Amino acid sequence: MTLSEIVSDFALSLRYQDIPADVNELARLHTLDAIGVGVAASAGAVQRNMLNRMVQGQGASMRGCSVLGDSRQTAAATAALLNGTFIHALEYDDTHMASIVHGSAVLVPSALAAAEQNALTLADLIRLIVIGWEVLIRVGLAAPGAFQRRGFQVTSVAGTLVSALMASLASGATRDELVSAQGIAGSQASGIFEFLAEGSTVKSLHPGWAAHAGALAAQLAAAGMTGPSTVYEGRYGLYNTYTDAQGAADNLRRQLASLGEHWFLREAAFKLFPCCHYIHPFLECAQQLKSQWGSTLAVDSIECRVPAGAAAIICEPWERKQQPKVLNEAKYSLPYCLALVLLDIPVVAAHFIDGEVNAQAVALARKISWIPLLHDNFPTQFEAEISITLNDGKKINARVDQVKGSAQRPASTTEIQAKFLSNTKNLYAPEAQQRLIHTLLAAAPDTRVADLSADLRASGCN
Repeated sequence: MTLSEIVSDFALSLRYQDIPADVNELARLHTLDAIGVGVAASAGAVQRNMLNRMVQGQGASMRGCSVLGDSRQTAAATAALLNGTFIHALEYDDTHMASIVHGSAVLVPSALAAAEQNALTLADLIRLIVIGWEVLIRVGLAAPGAFQRRGFQVTSVAGTLVSALMASLASGATRDELVSAQGIAGSQASGIFEFLAEGSTVKSLHPGWAAHAGALAAQLAAAGMTGPSTVYEGRYGLYNTYTDAQGAADNLRRQLASLGEHWFLREAAFKLFPCCHYIHPFLECAQQLKSQWGSTLAVDSIECRVPAGAAAIICEPWERKQQPKVLNEAKYSLPYCLALVLLDIPVVAAHFIDGEVNAQAVALARKISWIPLLHDNFPTQFEAEISITLNDGKKINARVDQVKGSAQRPASTTEIQAKFLSNTKNLYAPEAQQRLIHTLLAAAPDTRVADLSADLRASGCN
């Protein structure tokens, strides 16, 4: 049996009632978090312009699916594109650390659009999201870091195939159509890391495009187009084309054997700062230390010890990281984000929406250097060490073994609800916020997704 056939059989066989209660609760909480992050990002100029251009002039037949932060509706594939782009735009969306995937940024828009298009229930929505998480994580775990080493984002490359699976499943597709949808999606998989060179905003498009391409792949499969069943393991399949990992397909086969028994969603991490996840433990270190001096004027130098796997994204090239030109570049800059914390400038979503880089932070970033962290456990653990030398010669140090928000140091439901309220306060009235929280976290499984959609469109910000 091919890998896409194994995946399809799991998707067809998993029932909502088969999902463990804690996994169900986590899926709901991650969905709430993703929606809040997407709503916050929707206020950005690029996002508003993108939305206005894409829905302009569309006919009534092309509507029906919600766009986060707006009262208008659009076609399923377009909604998936916009919502995935919004959710990823602030680097505030969740991740599964070991597989290096941003799950909700591709899975929530895919599932939401498919559920709205097919008039499904909340149980159907959560089932789709859980299936998506469990497959996407396993695809990444079969070759951890290998997509990234070749310059590809696993979220978007693998997410395209998983999105196609979800969209097909939601439409009531046959097993053959599920297999073909994944195969068709393989010819659309994309997303390269060259955005890092100039701070381009295109990275936010990666999961949105994956969700969009998956929706189209499902439609094409339903229309009779076929795709290769060996899209994961074939000679020109996902792993052989996008990675240099040896034995990745065999690894995935072993990972798929635990579907329905081991639930990787339990390991997914929430993000508590809107910047690259690899930076977060360093910000925690800075929060530990900043009470030990009176002012940043007392700081002579700061040295960060960085895992090699993270350094390529948040440290290189260092001179550029010390002087980011635009805020989208600053989100991937260790010295800039660290300087914000040391200067008591809140690292919050509002800082990274339609503004300018902070000159004080850039100045302090020049005092920061980095060296490799020896014997790190990346990407299973996001570790950090900081050593600060004060002007009087005193040295103070801090270390974080695992980032807050991870399974080992979980964020509480209260913390994630507070994050949601903060992210949505400019678009939703308090009562609308509470309705969304109730629907996503506590509503009965037979609740219609249309009810959730109505609450999402209540912002009316267009």
